[in-house]
Amino acid sequence: MSDFSSETRLIPGPAGLLETVIDRPAGLARGLALVAHPHPLFGGTLNNKVTQTLARAFTGLGYVTWRMNFRGVGNSAGTFTQGRGETEDWLALHAQAVQETAGVPLLLGGFSFGAFVMTEVARTLPCQRLVLVAPAVGHFPVGTVPPQTFVVHGERDATVPLTDVLRWAEPQDLPVLVVPGADHFFHQRLILLRNWVSLVCRS
Repeated sequence: MSDFSSETRLIPGPAGLLETVIDRPAGLARGLALVAHPHPLFGGTLNNKVTQTLARAFTGLGYVTWRMNFRGVGNSAGTFTQGRGETEDWLALHAQAVQETAGVPLLLGGFSFGAFVMTEVARTLPCQRLVLVAPAVGHFPVGTVPPQTFVVHGERDATVPLTDVLRWAEPQDLPVLVVPGADHFFHQRLILLRNWVSLVCRS
């Protein structure tokens, strides 16, 4: 028996309707989580396995978790805007989400390009924890992040080299959890990823 339920909706955004999946835990919600998928021009969707892994981790902790297809992906309207419009879309979805799950802690999570977008969202929305998986450092202008940020990166990531992420993290005194042997998509490491995210976000 599943410990959560899922609903797919089309929700109004700044550039049109946005295809959104909402995962709800059994029982009372402990918090709200928003999870962003990887680059939409390279096959990224809300059903990406890393994105789903983050969502399952958050829902398993009792968070109502929202995943959205970026502009132009699936049934979401609009076209890719290098992160600007995508950030606006997430802010619009958050406004809708808090009408339904108000007064609870907020988690923000993203994978690759989605991690970059969530760093931009975090500039506007204070969150309890920002979870970045393989953030697209070097591909997009990933800036300074809040101190409560948790970064996970694969040792063998050929898309976003680990050295680039460490160079970005060092001046911020930001720890990076390195998963030995993991590539950009965490093939055969998804259970480990989920366990670590769950452990860090449990408190």
